[in-house]
Amino acid sequence: MIRPLMIAASALSLAACASLAPYGPQAGPGGQGYAEQRIESDRYRVTYNGVGAPGPVADLALLRAADLTLEQGYDWFEVTQRYVDGRPDSAGGFRPSVSVGYGSTSGRYGGYRYSGSSTGVGVGLNFSGPSPTSTMLEVRMGSGPVPDRGEAYDAREVRSALSGRG
Repeated sequence: MIRPLMIAASALSLAACASLAPYGPQAGPGGQGYAEQRIESDRYRVTYNGVGAPGPVADLALLRAADLTLEQGYDWFEVTQRYVDGRPDSAGGFRPSVSVGYGSTSGRYGGYRYSGSSTGVGVGLNFSGPSPTSTMLEVRMGSGPVPDRGEAYDAREVRSALSGRG
C-alpha cells in the first residue's frame, strides 16, 4: 500500500514542476511569456505562451494587450480575432476517474434457456503534467471613450483587474 502512495506523490510533485511562469516577455523560441507583432500603427498581434489551463494564459494575453495599448498611448483595445490553442483538460495533474457498468443477457441454445448478468468497476488515474497552451489576440487600439462592443476593453481597467496575476 505504501508503494502506490509513493508513486502518486512522486507524480504529483513532477506535475507541479511544470507550471505557468510569471508574467513577462517570451524567453526564447517555445518559451513561456508574451510576444507581439505590429500589424499597422494601431493594430497588433499579441501572443502569450504558457502551460496549464487555457484560462490563465488567456488572461495574461489580455494583460499584455492592455499594457501594450497604454505603452502606445491609447486608452482602449478591441479584440478582433482570438485563437486559443489548448484543451479543457490541459491542466494535467492527478485526476481520478471511476466507471461502473452492468450488463445482462438471456436466450436459448437448443432446448436450454440461459441468462446471466455482470457488474464491473474501473478506476483510472491520470498523472500527466500540464500541457503547453497559447492564446493569440489580434487587437485594434483607440483613444477616447471605449466603444460599446463586447470585445472592446478599457486598458486601464484590464491592467488593474489582472496585474495581480502572474
